[in-house]
Amino acid sequence: MTEDYELVDAEGVDRDAWEEIDVSETEADRIARRRDRRFEQFQKRIRDADQFKSEGSVFDEATLAALYKLVQDGYVQAFGGPISTGKEANVYTAMGSEEVGEVAVKIYRINTSDFRHMQDYLAGDPRFEGIRNDKKSIVLAWTNKEFANLKRARRAGVRAPVPLAVERNVMVMEYLGTDGTHAPTLADARLENPQTAFEVVREYMARLYEAGLVHGDLSEYNIVVDDGELVIIDLGQAVTIHHPNSDEFLDRDCRNVAAFFARQGLDVTDAELCAFVRERAESADDDAA
Repeated sequence: MTEDYELVDAEGVDRDAWEEIDVSETEADRIARRRDRRFEQFQKRIRDADQFKSEGSVFDEATLAALYKLVQDGYVQAFGGPISTGKEANVYTAMGSEEVGEVAVKIYRINTSDFRHMQDYLAGDPRFEGIRNDKKSIVLAWTNKEFANLKRARRAGVRAPVPLAVERNVMVMEYLGTDGTHAPTLADARLENPQTAFEVVREYMARLYEAGLVHGDLSEYNIVVDDGELVIIDLGQAVTIHHPNSDEFLDRDCRNVAAFFARQGLDVTDAELCAFVRERAESADDDAA
Protein backbone atom coordinates (compact mmCIF):
# COMPACT_ATOMS: atom_id res chain seq x y z
CA MET A 1 0.00 0.00 0.00
CA THR A 2 1.33 3.44 -0.91
CA GLU A 3 1.31 5.67 2.15
CA ASP A 4 0.60 9.31 1.31
CA TYR A 5 -0.82 10.33 4.71
CA GLU A 6 -2.71 13.28 3.27
CA LEU A 7 -3.33 16.23 5.58
CA VAL A 8 -6.86 17.24 6.52
CA ASP A 9 -8.22 20.77 6.08
CA ALA A 10 -8.22 23.34 8.87
CA GLU A 11 -11.10 25.63 9.85
CA GLY A 12 -8.94 27.98 11.89
CA VAL A 13 -8.82 28.50 15.67
CA ASP A 14 -8.10 31.52 17.85
CA ARG A 15 -5.34 30.15 20.08
CA ASP A 16 -6.18 32.61 22.89
CA ALA A 17 -9.97 32.12 22.89
CA TRP A 18 -11.32 29.21 24.92
CA GLU A 19 -14.62 27.40 24.85
CA GLU A 20 -16.89 27.25 27.87
CA ILE A 21 -16.94 23.76 29.40
CA ASP A 22 -19.82 22.80 31.68
CA VAL A 23 -18.72 20.42 34.44
CA SER A 24 -21.86 20.74 36.55
CA GLU A 25 -24.16 17.85 37.50
CA THR A 26 -25.42 15.95 34.47
CA GLU A 27 -28.59 14.08 33.67
CA ALA A 28 -26.70 10.86 34.40
CA ASP A 29 -26.30 11.90 38.04
CA ARG A 30 -30.03 12.50 38.28
CA ILE A 31 -30.79 9.15 36.64
CA ALA A 32 -28.51 7.36 39.11
CA ARG A 33 -30.43 8.91 42.00
CA ARG A 34 -33.84 8.35 40.49
CA ARG A 35 -33.31 4.69 39.44
CA ASP A 36 -36.41 3.88 37.40
CA ARG A 37 -37.32 0.36 36.32
CA ARG A 38 -35.87 0.70 32.82
CA PHE A 39 -32.53 1.87 34.22
CA GLU A 40 -32.42 -1.08 36.61
CA GLN A 41 -33.07 -3.46 33.70
CA PHE A 42 -30.29 -1.81 31.69
CA GLN A 43 -27.95 -2.02 34.69
CA LYS A 44 -28.62 -5.75 35.12
CA ARG A 45 -28.16 -6.45 31.41
CA ILE A 46 -24.74 -4.78 31.36
CA ARG A 47 -23.55 -6.42 34.56
CA ASP A 48 -24.67 -9.82 33.31
CA ALA A 49 -22.84 -9.44 29.98
CA ASP A 50 -19.74 -11.64 29.76
CA GLN A 51 -17.43 -8.89 28.50
CA PHE A 52 -18.31 -6.62 31.44
CA LYS A 53 -18.47 -9.06 34.36
CA SER A 54 -14.96 -8.32 35.59
CA GLU A 55 -15.24 -4.58 35.14
CA GLY A 56 -16.74 -3.58 38.47
CA SER A 57 -14.29 -0.72 38.93
CA VAL A 58 -15.38 0.72 35.58
CA PHE A 59 -19.13 0.12 35.54
CA ASP A 60 -20.22 1.69 38.80
CA GLU A 61 -23.80 2.87 39.16
CA ALA A 62 -23.19 6.46 38.03
CA THR A 63 -21.21 5.28 34.98
CA LEU A 64 -24.03 2.92 34.06
CA ALA A 65 -26.41 5.87 34.33
CA ALA A 66 -24.21 7.83 31.91
CA LEU A 67 -24.24 4.92 29.45
CA TYR A 68 -28.00 4.61 29.86
CA LYS A 69 -28.41 8.31 29.01
CA LEU A 70 -26.23 7.91 25.90
CA VAL A 71 -28.36 4.94 24.83
CA GLN A 72 -31.53 6.98 25.38
CA ASP A 73 -30.10 9.80 23.27
CA GLY A 74 -29.30 7.41 20.41
CA TYR A 75 -25.51 7.65 20.51
CA VAL A 76 -25.12 3.99 21.50
CA GLN A 77 -27.31 1.10 20.31
CA ALA A 78 -25.33 -1.97 21.44
CA PHE A 79 -22.03 -2.67 23.14
CA GLY A 80 -19.14 -4.74 21.86
CA GLY A 81 -15.91 -5.82 23.47
CA PRO A 82 -12.92 -3.91 24.84
CA ILE A 83 -10.44 -2.20 22.52
CA SER A 84 -7.98 -1.19 25.21
CA THR A 85 -7.67 -1.05 28.98
CA GLY A 86 -5.52 1.48 30.77
CA LYS A 87 -4.75 2.83 34.21
CA GLU A 88 -7.31 5.60 33.90
CA ALA A 89 -9.77 4.52 31.19
CA ASN A 90 -11.11 1.61 29.18
CA VAL A 91 -12.23 1.87 25.55
CA TYR A 92 -14.96 -0.35 24.09
CA THR A 93 -16.49 -0.83 20.69
CA ALA A 94 -20.19 -0.12 20.30
CA MET A 95 -22.79 0.32 17.59
CA GLY A 96 -23.82 3.94 17.28
CA SER A 97 -26.65 5.49 15.32
CA GLU A 98 -27.55 4.17 11.88
CA GLU A 99 -25.87 7.17 10.27
CA VAL A 100 -22.60 6.78 12.20
CA GLY A 101 -22.20 3.01 12.54
CA GLU A 102 -19.49 1.62 14.80
CA VAL A 103 -18.20 3.92 17.53
CA ALA A 104 -15.71 3.82 20.38
CA VAL A 105 -16.84 4.39 23.96
CA LYS A 106 -14.18 5.65 26.37
CA ILE A 107 -14.94 5.29 30.07
CA TYR A 108 -12.78 7.02 32.65
CA ARG A 109 -12.68 5.32 36.04
CA ILE A 110 -13.63 7.57 38.92
CA ASN A 111 -12.67 5.20 41.72
CA THR A 112 -9.24 4.14 40.48
CA SER A 113 -7.98 7.01 38.29
CA ASP A 114 -4.86 8.84 39.44
CA PHE A 115 -6.65 12.14 39.90
CA ARG A 116 -3.58 13.81 41.44
CA HIS A 117 -1.76 13.17 38.16
CA MET A 118 -4.77 14.62 36.32
CA GLN A 119 -4.65 17.73 38.50
CA ASP A 120 -1.18 18.54 37.15
CA TYR A 121 -2.63 18.84 33.64
CA LEU A 122 -5.79 20.73 34.65
CA ALA A 123 -4.03 23.37 36.74
CA GLY A 124 -3.44 26.49 34.70
CA ASP A 125 -6.10 25.63 32.10
CA PRO A 126 -8.36 28.71 31.80
CA ARG A 127 -11.35 26.46 31.12
CA PHE A 128 -11.19 24.86 34.57
CA GLU A 129 -10.39 27.66 36.97
CA GLY A 130 -12.07 27.13 40.32
CA ILE A 131 -12.85 23.45 39.80
CA ARG A 132 -13.43 21.49 43.00
CA ASN A 133 -10.44 19.50 44.22
CA ASP A 134 -12.04 16.07 44.60
CA LYS A 135 -11.70 12.87 42.59
CA LYS A 136 -15.15 12.96 40.96
CA SER A 137 -14.85 16.61 39.86
CA ILE A 138 -11.35 16.08 38.49
CA VAL A 139 -12.26 12.98 36.44
CA LEU A 140 -15.44 14.56 35.06
CA ALA A 141 -13.49 17.69 34.10
CA TRP A 142 -10.85 15.51 32.44
CA THR A 143 -13.46 13.73 30.30
CA ASN A 144 -14.98 17.04 29.20
CA LYS A 145 -11.49 18.37 28.58
CA GLU A 146 -10.67 15.54 26.17
CA PHE A 147 -13.96 16.08 24.34
CA ALA A 148 -13.22 19.81 23.97
CA ASN A 149 -9.60 19.16 22.96
CA LEU A 150 -10.69 16.79 20.20
CA LYS A 151 -13.07 19.41 18.80
CA ARG A 152 -10.40 22.11 18.94
CA ALA A 153 -7.79 19.87 17.31
CA ARG A 154 -10.12 19.00 14.45
CA ARG A 155 -11.01 22.65 13.85
CA ALA A 156 -7.26 23.33 13.64
CA GLY A 157 -6.90 20.73 10.88
CA VAL A 158 -5.44 17.97 13.07
CA ARG A 159 -6.75 14.51 12.21
CA ALA A 160 -8.15 13.26 15.51
CA PRO A 161 -11.14 11.03 16.34
CA VAL A 162 -14.50 12.72 15.79
CA PRO A 163 -16.00 13.45 19.25
CA LEU A 164 -19.71 12.54 19.19
CA ALA A 165 -21.06 12.86 22.73
CA VAL A 166 -19.95 13.16 26.34
CA GLU A 167 -21.90 12.33 29.48
CA ARG A 168 -20.27 12.50 32.86
CA ASN A 169 -17.14 10.24 32.67
CA VAL A 170 -18.11 8.60 29.36
CA MET A 171 -17.22 9.82 25.87
CA VAL A 172 -18.45 8.49 22.53
CA MET A 173 -16.19 9.08 19.55
CA GLU A 174 -15.30 7.85 16.10
CA TYR A 175 -14.11 4.25 15.89
CA LEU A 176 -10.75 3.91 14.13
CA GLY A 177 -10.40 0.64 12.25
CA THR A 178 -12.10 -1.68 9.78
CA ASP A 179 -13.91 -5.00 9.94
CA GLY A 180 -13.77 -5.17 13.72
CA THR A 181 -9.99 -4.63 13.84
CA HIS A 182 -8.90 -1.38 15.44
CA ALA A 183 -6.30 0.79 13.69
CA PRO A 184 -2.66 0.05 14.63
CA THR A 185 -0.45 2.56 16.36
CA LEU A 186 2.72 3.83 14.71
CA ALA A 187 4.58 1.50 17.06
CA ASP A 188 2.79 -1.50 15.54
CA ALA A 189 2.38 -0.38 11.92
CA ARG A 190 4.88 -1.02 9.14
CA LEU A 191 5.83 2.33 7.66
CA GLU A 192 6.68 2.26 3.97
CA ASN A 193 7.30 5.99 3.89
CA PRO A 194 8.56 7.23 7.28
CA GLN A 195 9.68 10.59 5.85
CA THR A 196 6.14 11.47 4.76
CA ALA A 197 4.74 10.18 8.05
CA PHE A 198 7.16 12.40 9.98
CA GLU A 199 6.23 15.45 7.94
CA VAL A 200 2.52 14.88 8.63
CA VAL A 201 3.07 14.37 12.36
CA ARG A 202 5.27 17.47 12.48
CA GLU A 203 2.58 19.47 10.70
CA TYR A 204 -0.11 18.25 13.10
CA MET A 205 2.05 19.17 16.10
CA ALA A 206 2.48 22.67 14.66
CA ARG A 207 -1.24 23.04 13.94
CA LEU A 208 -2.09 21.90 17.46
CA TYR A 209 0.34 24.43 18.92
CA GLU A 210 -1.03 27.19 16.68
CA ALA A 211 -4.47 26.30 18.09
CA GLY A 212 -3.12 26.87 21.60
CA LEU A 213 -2.68 23.23 22.64
CA VAL A 214 0.22 20.92 23.47
CA HIS A 215 -0.52 17.20 23.40
CA GLY A 216 1.64 16.47 26.45
CA ASP A 217 2.07 12.74 25.89
CA LEU A 218 2.71 12.37 22.17
CA SER A 219 4.60 9.32 20.97
CA GLU A 220 4.30 6.43 18.54
CA TYR A 221 1.80 4.84 20.94
CA ASN A 222 -0.91 7.49 20.53
CA ILE A 223 -0.65 8.10 16.81
CA VAL A 224 -2.57 5.52 14.81
CA VAL A 225 -2.72 4.64 11.11
CA ASP A 226 -6.33 4.50 9.96
CA ASP A 227 -7.15 3.89 6.31
CA GLY A 228 -4.03 5.65 5.08
CA GLU A 229 -4.35 8.57 7.53
CA LEU A 230 -2.32 9.37 10.62
CA VAL A 231 -4.61 10.13 13.55
CA ILE A 232 -3.61 11.76 16.86
CA ILE A 233 -5.41 10.14 19.81
CA ASP A 234 -5.57 10.44 23.60
CA LEU A 235 -5.89 14.21 23.95
CA GLY A 236 -7.20 14.07 27.51
CA GLN A 237 -3.97 15.38 28.97
CA ALA A 238 -3.42 18.03 26.25
CA VAL A 239 -2.82 21.41 27.89
CA THR A 240 -3.23 24.99 26.77
CA ILE A 241 -0.21 27.10 25.95
CA HIS A 242 -1.02 29.03 29.16
CA HIS A 243 -0.24 25.99 31.31
CA PRO A 244 2.91 26.60 33.38
CA ASN A 245 4.49 23.37 32.07
CA SER A 246 3.41 23.66 28.42
CA ASP A 247 6.99 24.30 27.21
CA GLU A 248 8.26 21.28 29.11
CA PHE A 249 5.46 19.11 27.70
CA LEU A 250 6.15 20.28 24.14
CA ASP A 251 9.86 19.52 24.54
CA ARG A 252 8.96 16.01 25.74
CA ASP A 253 6.60 15.46 22.80
CA CYS A 254 9.34 16.52 20.40
CA ARG A 255 11.86 14.17 22.03
CA ASN A 256 9.47 11.21 21.78
CA VAL A 257 8.49 11.86 18.17
CA ALA A 258 12.03 12.62 16.98
CA ALA A 259 13.40 9.52 18.71
CA PHE A 260 10.82 7.29 17.03
CA PHE A 261 11.49 8.59 13.53
CA ALA A 262 15.25 8.53 14.11
CA ARG A 263 14.84 4.80 14.75
CA GLN A 264 13.12 4.62 11.35
CA GLY A 265 16.34 5.93 9.78
CA LEU A 266 15.49 9.62 9.45
CA ASP A 267 17.95 12.41 10.25
CA VAL A 268 15.73 14.31 12.71
CA THR A 269 16.35 15.89 16.09
CA ASP A 270 14.03 17.03 18.84
CA ALA A 271 15.59 20.52 18.77
CA GLU A 272 14.77 20.95 15.07
CA LEU A 273 11.25 19.62 15.58
CA CYS A 274 10.54 21.97 18.49
CA ALA A 275 11.95 24.91 16.54
CA PHE A 276 9.64 24.10 13.62
CA VAL A 277 6.57 23.93 15.87
CA ARG A 278 7.35 27.13 17.78
CA GLU A 279 8.40 29.14 14.73
CA ARG A 280 5.16 28.28 12.97
CA ALA A 281 3.15 29.66 15.87
CA GLU A 282 5.32 32.80 16.08
CA SER A 283 4.88 33.35 12.36
CA ALA A 284 1.10 33.01 12.70
CA ASP A 285 1.14 35.51 15.57
CA ASP A 286 3.15 37.99 13.49
CA ASP A 287 0.73 37.64 10.58
CA ALA A 288 -2.22 38.30 12.89
CA ALA A 289 -0.61 41.38 14.47
